[in-house]
Amino acid sequence: MQHSFPRASRFTVDSSRAGDRLDRYLAEQLADMGLSREKIKGHIRQGRVLVNGLAAVSLRRILREADEISVLLPPPSTRLAPETGRLEILHQDECLAVLNKPAGLIIHPGAGVSTGTLAHRLVAHFPSLAAPEGFRPGIVHRLDKDTSGLLLVALTEKTRLDLAALFAGRKVDKEYLALVRGVPGTAGGTIDAPLGRHPRARIKMAVVAEDRGGKPARSIWRMVYADPEGRFALLAVRILTGRTHQIRVHLARLGHPLLGDSLYGPAGCRAEAAAPRQMLHAWKIALDHPCTGRRMRFACPLPDDFLNFVHNLGSRTLRVVVTGSPGCGKSALTRALAALGTPVFSADAEIAALYQRDKAGWQILRSRYGDRFVPGGKGPVDKAALGRAMRESGEIRREVEALLHPLVRAELEAFWSGQEAQGALLALAEVPLYLEAGFFRNGARPDPTTDEALAALLNVHPHRPLLLGVSCPFALRRERILRTRGWSEAVINSMEAWQWPEEKKMAGCDLVLDNSGSEAALEAAAGRLTIRLLDLRESRARLLAETIRGYGESVSAATPCPSSRVHHGSCAAPFP
Repeated sequence: MQHSFPRASRFTVDSSRAGDRLDRYLAEQLADMGLSREKIKGHIRQGRVLVNGLAAVSLRRILREADEISVLLPPPSTRLAPETGRLEILHQDECLAVLNKPAGLIIHPGAGVSTGTLAHRLVAHFPSLAAPEGFRPGIVHRLDKDTSGLLLVALTEKTRLDLAALFAGRKVDKEYLALVRGVPGTAGGTIDAPLGRHPRARIKMAVVAEDRGGKPARSIWRMVYADPEGRFALLAVRILTGRTHQIRVHLARLGHPLLGDSLYGPAGCRAEAAAPRQMLHAWKIALDHPCTGRRMRFACPLPDDFLNFVHNLGSRTLRVVVTGSPGCGKSALTRALAALGTPVFSADAEIAALYQRDKAGWQILRSRYGDRFVPGGKGPVDKAALGRAMRESGEIRREVEALLHPLVRAELEAFWSGQEAQGALLALAEVPLYLEAGFFRNGARPDPTTDEALAALLNVHPHRPLLLGVSCPFALRRERILRTRGWSEAVINSMEAWQWPEEKKMAGCDLVLDNSGSEAALEAAAGRLTIRLLDLRESRARLLAETIRGYGESVSAATPCPSSRVHHGSCAAPFP
């Protein structure tokens, strides 16, 4: 029986695949051709799959070692139909066009893709490219579907051949911006690792030794921006070769895969889950014009989806610590903010929980002082007895604080982490001795103290919370304490002595709220404060995105593009 199918794929079943079903085996072997399992079943039913020279009659045929399988496919069309679609043209002359390819657009037809590609748009926009045959009109290099940025298109056959020669001679300089997972330990480096088809996953590339079929591949990278929290970094990557998936595989080998790369990146990363695509953008290209010989340099700023993703990375939970002297109203403010939906943590409530029987604070105090503050070893810590001892002995006070503050700090860190995981916009902790206890490990403060300066500071120090002080004159605080807590003058004076003077304490805060008015005034202030904190959180995220945008535009002063027509983007020098 004669078959008129010019395209054929042939396989020999090895011992490791003996026992596989025919359709399952072919689904894996033909994955890179874009053939679904249902299409493969259709080819089997139509007699296009031969096993040892005979047409297979069963989808479920069990394979044996050394079986010879041929898949005979119908000839593809060789004409490319024009399709309308947007093209962002940065430069065009008689020989050459430079495009900004959006993410999500496939360059040319291939496995399982026959319509909707950039090539279809090219033949519609440039009729001279509509040759009788061929699926890559004017295209001499490519970008992955989810990579955005600069792409050269030859508008004549001679230009195509000349461009191909420039690429083959490595005379075209290309640089990409890559947003990667984590922060590399060095400022830059070279990755020299040959690439070839992955030995098991046919849709992937991998580092493969040259004596096993790998082709030389070399990438040079440098750090452009490092997230202070270590979550991500922006790298500039130059490729000296143009292998399939080169940057993606090389950065994964570096240990810092592209964010959003589902093929080469690790699964389960929260930041990656939010990425709209692999975060790679071809932002610079330089070459000698194939027709004039004039040096051409192009730069293409980062696209909106890239910057929006960075903005989302900056939109993490804003941590706020409320502190102040006794009687200032910090607890009342905390309750008002909680009523507005802000998650809150109370150091005093945490201490009370730690004092319960068999809890960590209870155990530490009993281990250190025996039954002195836990009479008979039963019940919770006697807070009254412990308070008296701390007021009477500075040594005991300092010792108790040294024992308990680390426990509170650990619970506070767990609170912050939990709110981050839940995606809270704001999270607030009331910690009276935050400054005195040394919780504030980074003393950097904005100068001047504006919200923009503060947002920038919080970007640089991502673990540093915003410190909010509640201020109130001592006379008013004393009156409130006597009325609501019943402390004696001696207790009030002792509690004041434990803390920094209010003037010093407020000077250490980023924001100060005056609480010398009524309770209603405080509740109104809580509403205004919530709006301001949310605005501050947005400013922090926006500043991070603007920082990355700035790096993406950090080329020398723009110069006019040497072209007859410029639609978008910019040309700049020098590069590389």
